[in-house]
Amino acid sequence: MKEHVKIFSGHSIFINRLRAILEEEKIASLIKDEVESGRLGGFGVPSNAVGLFVFAADAKKAVEIIEKFEKEISE
Repeated sequence: MKEHVKIFSGHSIFINRLRAILEEEKIASLIKDEVESGRLGGFGVPSNAVGLFVFAADAKKAVEIIEKFEKEISE
């Protein structure tokens, strides 16, 4: 079984954009949305409690893509 690793956590807007960028590069990803899970369960969680996961084998390339994205949005 392939192992997933968390490569980014933040607000869902950024997570969804990063997921789209990763899909363009043919990197499969998963989103774990603790905010929505907490809302449905009646619990409060921080609004940046959304995680982006990829297969461990794709992590290095995915992190490079994320770093490029972060650099672009900070300019």
